[in-house]
Order: sequence, then structure tokens, then C-alpha cells
Amino acid sequence: MTTSTTEPSRKAVNSQAQPVHWIRGMVFTALFAALFIAFSSIIIPLWFTPIPFTLQTLAVMLAGGLLGARYGFWSIALVVLLTATGLPLIHGNGGLSLLLGPTAGFIWMFPFAALLIGWVSDRLFRDKKQLNGKQVMILLISIIVFGVIAVHISGVAWMARKPELSFADALAAASYPFLPGDAIKAVVSALLIRTLRPFLPKLR
Repeated sequence: MTTSTTEPSRKAVNSQAQPVHWIRGMVFTALFAALFIAFSSIIIPLWFTPIPFTLQTLAVMLAGGLLGARYGFWSIALVVLLTATGLPLIHGNGGLSLLLGPTAGFIWMFPFAALLIGWVSDRLFRDKKQLNGKQVMILLISIIVFGVIAVHISGVAWMARKPELSFADALAAASYPFLPGDAIKAVVSALLIRTLRPFLPKLR
């Protein structure tokens, strides 16, 4: 008798919790989309390359690590898609000209970087609140691989498609100057994710 009455009540609680998790997920998606927009507006132009220095990669890393794969992906993808419609959300500009310009290889990779970082973060935090040293190192490596290396490969490949640029020129313009800063962002984001994610409410 106890089992038969407990099971339906458990299902009822779960069905009531689903809309709450969905709404919570949408709110956090919007918040991190706004963070990505804000960090994209912090621009330091460099005289030797059309690629500016920004904090948007830090926002991508944090979105994936803190929100997880699903909501991390959509928080960045929504900004990219809305920018494609002409809204000035990235670097204060918008439209397909931006998303086909010099930084396009980076921008289109950002949602997938957040997705992959979030996928690793979801699994690391699945059964525990705090990460040990080994797990923090796994998180940091995943951020470097997906949030730095994969993004740089995409950005350099896009730059190198121009016939007037060699692959070495594309590396010098789109990768080498940004590697130290992106490495620092990876360390900072790993520490912030390790500290803050246990305090975030469950999104699913």
C-alpha cells in the first residue's frame, strides 16, 4: 500500500518541477546571453590584426561550465542567431556582414564550444557538489581544448581561406596574439565554475 501511494505522489512532484526547471533554464539562458553581449562589447582593437581583443570567450567558457551543455549552447547560439538578423549584439554590430567577416570563424564556433564545455561540466558535477583536484584539472583541460584550441582552429581556418593570406599569416593574425589571454581566461573560468556551480539551482 505504501509503495502504490508513494509512486504517484513522486510522479506528481516531478511533473510539477519540470515547468519550474524549464522557466529557470530560460532565465539563466537569457542572463548568460546578456553576459556574452556585455563581454563582446569590451573591445581592445589591435593595430596588426582585424581581430580585436574581447572578453567574449570568457563568457562562452562560463556559460558552458555553469549552465551545462543544453542551456550553455542556447545562451550563446541565440545571440549569434539574433545578430544574424541585424541586431547589434556582438562588438556593437550585427548582420550577416559581421558573421561573414574576419571574426566569423570564432563566432560560429562559440555555441559549440559552450556545448562541449557544458557536456564535460555536466558529467563532472553529476553526482557531487564539489570537485577534487583531478576533476578541476579535467575541467580546465576541457576548457582549453574546446574553448581555446577548437575556437582558434575555427577562427584561423576561416581567416586562411583568403587567397592573399598564408596559413602562417592567419596564425599570426588570429591565434598567436590571443593565446596568452585565452589561457588566463581558461584558468579563471575553471576556478569560477568550480566555485559557483555548486550554488546554482538545478536547471534540469
